[in-house]
Amino acid sequence: MLEGVTVGVLGGTGAQGRGLALRWAAAGIPVVLGSRDAARAEAAAKELVDLLADFGTPDAQVTGADNAVCAARSDVVVAAVPWEGHSELLALLASELEGKVVVDCVNPIGFGKTGPFPLDVAEGSAAQQAQAVLPGSRIIGAFHNVSAVVLADMLQTEVDTDVLVVGEERADTDLVIALAEAIPGVRGLFGGRLGNAGQVEKLTANLIAINRRHKTHAGIRITGHGL
Repeated sequence: MLEGVTVGVLGGTGAQGRGLALRWAAAGIPVVLGSRDAARAEAAAKELVDLLADFGTPDAQVTGADNAVCAARSDVVVAAVPWEGHSELLALLASELEGKVVVDCVNPIGFGKTGPFPLDVAEGSAAQQAQAVLPGSRIIGAFHNVSAVVLADMLQTEVDTDVLVVGEERADTDLVIALAEAIPGVRGLFGGRLGNAGQVEKLTANLIAINRRHKTHAGIRITGHGL
């Protein structure tokens, strides 16, 4: 299912995007890192290539470009950008993202004296906001609850977590489940239609609170007979 697929990561120089790109490149998937600054993306791509060579993947395909070129060159595009400016950036890339699967992993989270908390989103979730500003794209919500620290640590050969994937079309959610399962240790699970994205995004606030209290990098596992 992933043969011939190039994945673009908007926000590929940030922790989450960089970590996902690292794991996909290690699995042999060509990746394009996107950034507002093409030079910064190119430098980050070189760092990942060098790191993967050290870990036994000398032929990893990682390149860097500005966000527009990243979106245009890629078959599937992951939005791993800060919540602030989320809708504005995606709207600017509407033509490059037309007709493509766009995987939104953005968590609208705030931080206060009492800890992390989910922010209200008029559309219901970041993923639904993405669909509103990108009506010509097919939005999937996924990778919200995966630790960027664990992704970046190549000494952890497996990432012990499930990824909930939400979206409207079975073929698109199956594609993103395959992307999740390209990362060793990860299991992708269909989590319902795009309207379910809000509670998946909000769960990240709970995980951050757990991580702070227990000094860990928590993920999620779904239990049940037959899963």
